[in-house]
Amino acid sequence: MPAALTPSTTSRRQFLTLLGISAAAVSCGTATAGGGSGAGSGSQVKTLKYQGAVGAVTLPELAADLGYFGDVKLEWVGNTISGPQDIQSAATGQTHFGSAFNGAVIKLAAGGAPIKAVISSYGSDQHTYGGYFVLEDSPIRSARDLIGKKVGMNTLGAHYQALLDIYLSRNGLSEAEAGKVEPLVVPPVNTEQAIRQKQIEVGVLSGILRDKALAAGGLRPLFTDTQLLGPFSAGTYIMTQRFIKENPDTVRTFVTGVAKAIEWSRTTPREQVIARQTEIVKKRGRNEDASNLKYWRSYGIAETGGRVEDKHFRLWLDWLGERGEVKKGRLKASELFTNEFNGYGKG
Repeated sequence: MPAALTPSTTSRRQFLTLLGISAAAVSCGTATAGGGSGAGSGSQVKTLKYQGAVGAVTLPELAADLGYFGDVKLEWVGNTISGPQDIQSAATGQTHFGSAFNGAVIKLAAGGAPIKAVISSYGSDQHTYGGYFVLEDSPIRSARDLIGKKVGMNTLGAHYQALLDIYLSRNGLSEAEAGKVEPLVVPPVNTEQAIRQKQIEVGVLSGILRDKALAAGGLRPLFTDTQLLGPFSAGTYIMTQRFIKENPDTVRTFVTGVAKAIEWSRTTPREQVIARQTEIVKKRGRNEDASNLKYWRSYGIAETGGRVEDKHFRLWLDWLGERGEVKKGRLKASELFTNEFNGYGKG
């Protein structure tokens, strides 16, 4: 088996523990990045530390460039390697905000991190979605056909493994049967090749990599995340509760600015959005290739202004509870987020 393919050694009941965070790490992160006592001293933090993504423009970066943050500035401290890492950095005070799959946010909160989701950060719609692809002539046509098969995805214990589990469950597979489906870590850039060379039977493809693979022909979707759940917001930006309490005006500016950026990207012609993103990447001087931006379609967020709803967490709470990853009743969906600081559409 190629080095790119790493068999999952994690059980169906345990794989999401990789999203956990130690109590010590949580406790040391109660002081937010950059210090400052915030509202209590009459001086709120105005420069927000954050992690970016190579060759991509995040919603906060877009909002800042559009002038939606006023006197609040962003300070890039590096690029994130994953959603769980991004929100852990925020929880431990290395950055002021981070974004991840909502299931990862739940795990972090269940581990004792005093965090709140403040606005949606990404999702899936008719333009931006993830699909589970097989060879066109593959005998795999149903969930039951996946028993004993390898499914490649970018990481374990996050968005795509959660959706795979939901797909298997909704299509009648027992826990024992689902346990015979083998999820593997395959870097997204290698997924198409791994499918075509039959190193895996199914692979998750999204964005530019999906479009290029489909253009080459020979692949078909077994299912997509939007077919499974419809258009949905899948991830959120989180901040620590302490930072929110001490810097309410800054948080309001940030959240409302991101909400405006979401709607700007939704209502502005795609070519203009791509041009703006390309300009942002070029002028920030991180030695990046901006060529993939021409394939951008949307941020995939379903709700107006990125407002968060109970359903964005309830599905994953139920799923985690059924698998014993989070104790049932330990958390309520409404406790995990707030829309208090989202001023979009309020006049």
